[in-house]
Amino acid sequence: MEIRKIKKYEMEEAISLTWKTFLEFEAPDYTEEGIKEFQKCINDKKWIEAKEFWRAFDNGKLLGVIATDNYTHISLFFVDGNYHNKGIGRKLYNKICDLNKTGSYTVNSSPYAIKIYEHLGFEYTDKKQCINGIIFYPMKNNK
Repeated sequence: MEIRKIKKYEMEEAISLTWKTFLEFEAPDYTEEGIKEFQKCINDKKWIEAKEFWRAFDNGKLLGVIATDNYTHISLFFVDGNYHNKGIGRKLYNKICDLNKTGSYTVNSSPYAIKIYEHLGFEYTDKKQCINGIIFYPMKNNK
């Protein structure tokens, strides 16, 4: 398996995996408003271009993606459901840790991903939030 920065021509595939995985695992926790807001974000070219995207792939197959703001805030973090619990998310996260010089990370975790972030060492910084139908829990990790 290889982890590397996503190239522009690969972005469509990364967004497709993100959307498919979101619909399968996270959308059930959201209202219609939240689902539409998430879709709006991942289809916003300016929003996408402001992030650093990395991918995990094996034999040319995309397995997962992680996107950050300056390597300190995780904006998107999705692993294809067929590859959950195989260490792919950990490898993507470790890559971001290698690039982050501050040692501090934040995320607005979806309800589905809370256990994943706790496993990675994140702790709550505030109570449950909801903005434009997007439900999240602010979390931080000082690795």
